[in-house]
Amino acid sequence: MKSDTLNEVDEGKQNQDMKVLEAIFFVSGRFLTMSELVVLSDLNPVIIPGLIEKIQERYTNEDSSIEIVEKNGMWKMDVKPDYTYLINKLATGSAEFSKAEQETLAIIAFKQPIKQSVIIKIRGNKAYNHIKKFKDLDLIKKKKQGHTHELSLSDDFYDYFNVGSEPNNLLKEQNSS
Repeated sequence: MKSDTLNEVDEGKQNQDMKVLEAIFFVSGRFLTMSELVVLSDLNPVIIPGLIEKIQERYTNEDSSIEIVEKNGMWKMDVKPDYTYLINKLATGSAEFSKAEQETLAIIAFKQPIKQSVIIKIRGNKAYNHIKKFKDLDLIKKKKQGHTHELSLSDDFYDYFNVGSEPNNLLKEQNSS
């Protein structure tokens, strides 16, 4: 009898912890690192991966349009690819990227391949942080070229923004909006 009660308490605590993580993912709207999840949730980092898995399973089992996406040890709540067309209709900008980051990414997208040193000359030193963020999210590719890097869009960029993989398609989709 006592073990049943303990199991119910453990299950209730786990459900509460999952709700805390789910709320954090919902509100953040961006990729979060393990350390950010620990600070925001006050949960033990040992249990967080298991909780994330259970949330992912629940979205899969409930046939939801929402998913928890993992990339490079970071997680975020996102709309499944089948439903991104709705987001594109509703969204006027991306909460995940500042205006300055969007401008830096737009230059890379338009001028690719482009040297990182050229981006820094155009955008200033803060662009180093932008480029690091885009690389961490696998949105761009960096190839060493002399004393600098050559930057271009990765395949993940096109998936992330739900646009065609040809630069001309990207421009056509922008112009048709």
